[in-house]
Amino acid sequence: MVSEQKTPEEALQDSKVVAIENSGTISGSLVGAAAEIRRRRRAEAIQLSLRALCMATSVVSLSLMVTAKQASSVSIYGFRLPVHSKWSFSESYEYLVGVSAAVAAHSFLQLLIGSSRFLRMSSLIPSRNHAWLIFAGDQVFAYALMSAGSASSGVTNLNRTGIRHTALPNFCKPLHKFCDHVAISIVFTFISCFLLATSAVQDIIWLSQH
Repeated sequence: MVSEQKTPEEALQDSKVVAIENSGTISGSLVGAAAEIRRRRRAEAIQLSLRALCMATSVVSLSLMVTAKQASSVSIYGFRLPVHSKWSFSESYEYLVGVSAAVAAHSFLQLLIGSSRFLRMSSLIPSRNHAWLIFAGDQVFAYALMSAGSASSGVTNLNRTGIRHTALPNFCKPLHKFCDHVAISIVFTFISCFLLATSAVQDIIWLSQH
C-alpha cells in the first residue's frame, strides 16, 4: 500500500481547517453557555419579583385588616343604638392577620436571601433539597392564605363577632368603612395566594430541569 504524501502547502491548509473548526466549536459552546446564563438570570429575576410582590400584597392585606375598625350608630325601631366593629372581634380576621404576617415574613426572608445570591451571581437555588424546602413552604403558605381568605369571606353574620350583642341585619350600611377595609384586605390575600402558587410552579419547573 502506498501512503499519500502531502505537500507542505496541503499540510498547512489542513491545519488551518482544523483550527477553524475547533475555534467554531469553542465559540458555539461559549455562545450557548452565555445564552443559558441569560435565561437563568431572567428566571431568577422573575422569581425575585414575585417574592417582592407577594411581600407587598401581604403587608397591604395585613395593614388594611388591622386598621379595620369603626364606631357608628343605627336606628332600630326608632331607637338610636351605638354600634362598634373591629377586626379583632372575629376569629377569622385574626387568622387572616396571622397568616398574612407569616407570609410577609417568609417572602421577605426569601427575597433577602435570593437578592444576596443574585447580586453575587450565584444560583438562587443551590440544590434540589433547597428547592424542595422552598416549594414546601410556598405550598403551605399558599393553602393557608386560601383558607384565611375563604374563612374571612364566609363571615357574613357579624352580630356575634363583628358587632357584639347587637342585632343588626345590614351592618355594612352604618359601618361601610369597616366593610371596605375588610373586603380589600381579603382581595389582597387572594392575590398573595396566587403569587405564592406561581412561585411554587416555578419551583417545580426548576426541579424538573435539574
